[in-house]
Amino acid sequence: MESYKEMENMTRETMENIMNDWFGKYPVLLDYLEAAGFYEWPAAKSHHGAEWGGLFKHSLQVTYELKRLTCDLGLTWQRAQSPEIVGMLHDVCKLDDYCILPFGDNGGPGIEYNKEKLYPGHGEKSLIMLMGLINLTDEETMCIRYHMGAFTDQKEWEYYTRAVRKYPNVLYTHTADMIASQIKGI
Repeated sequence: MESYKEMENMTRETMENIMNDWFGKYPVLLDYLEAAGFYEWPAAKSHHGAEWGGLFKHSLQVTYELKRLTCDLGLTWQRAQSPEIVGMLHDVCKLDDYCILPFGDNGGPGIEYNKEKLYPGHGEKSLIMLMGLINLTDEETMCIRYHMGAFTDQKEWEYYTRAVRKYPNVLYTHTADMIASQIKGI
């Protein structure tokens, strides 16, 4: 797989099979992602992945980029599945960020920011939403928590820097996210 584009026309069943291959031992996680709309929701309202299904496509592209960086740079992880876990789950926070409007700009359903969100934040919000669904390694936790890199609030830069020093894959997770979102626009 060179990018998610090779899978652009995949069926829902194919998407679910991929997720089952990666997360089959976490059926509660798979059920949660399905029920929460992981395959349907956009990744953003007006930025990368601002389309129906954009969250899944963005997550798949980040996974691809993280696996490519791991292979090309010889990165090591606490567990072999970490690139898939981090790549696919880093933006779970977005499942609570939007709500459906009956009519969008094109006459079909639109989205708006959810004013009734339960949790603030981004990386930390993803971790809160994943609690009880999957056991993450410390490295995976730091990668998800700080995947925004220097876009993290400036008050947290010292923590981000410490996380990168202890777990260099935090930096590569941010890099994979930036390649997907800013270079490839996914």
